[in-house]
Amino acid sequence: MSLENKTVVVIGGGSGIGLLVAAKAIEEGARVVIGGRGEVRLAEAVARLGERSRAHRVDTADKGSIRRFFDGVGAFDHLFISAATYALGPIDQIDDETAESPFRSKFWGQYWSVRDALPHLARDGSITLMAGAAGARPLKGASAYAACNSAIEGLGRALAVELSPIRVNTVSPGTIDGNLWRQRPADIREAAFAAMSEISLIGRPGTEEEVADSVLFLIRNRLITGSTLYPDGGYVLR
Repeated sequence: MSLENKTVVVIGGGSGIGLLVAAKAIEEGARVVIGGRGEVRLAEAVARLGERSRAHRVDTADKGSIRRFFDGVGAFDHLFISAATYALGPIDQIDDETAESPFRSKFWGQYWSVRDALPHLARDGSITLMAGAAGARPLKGASAYAACNSAIEGLGRALAVELSPIRVNTVSPGTIDGNLWRQRPADIREAAFAAMSEISLIGRPGTEEEVADSVLFLIRNRLITGSTLYPDGGYVLR
């Protein structure tokens, strides 16, 4: 599928994987609308992306904000959602607020976004959700987070059935050397990257560009729906 003159909406498009997806879509001739919470970051992203982009503020934890966002977007063709804010930890060491945070932001944020996108989304368009490889292969110390990612993969399959002919897929990356991990302390980041290098098949973390390429593949391929793609270097196989 060509993205020429299509409109791609990226919630979480102000940085990281979302910003790269927006940039790659523009390179293929699309117009993009990016959403996020930070107005300064969105403005910087639009300046980088150029005249084929625009931005609207959206907070996926706020249902009213999501509705207003899509009303401002209008008609469009493809949706990718990467925005989420959450914490994690072992079940016996975290409070309820931390345990619930992946579901509130990552699961329900995507669910509500899809619901409010539907009146504006083309019937031959697509939705790509963001989960994570921990849903298929959990590691000790993040049970709620792993369960959330599994739930998003299940949501993607269910929505593919429910919303057909709109295609719905999920991308589930492993550990990625990018914007999210660069915000964490260097010792924690380096330990996580070393661990991923030991337990993945390719011996290194992934890159944001590799994940963005996976998302564009799911957007373009008209035969794929209800699938989960793992740009994880073989992490789930070890």
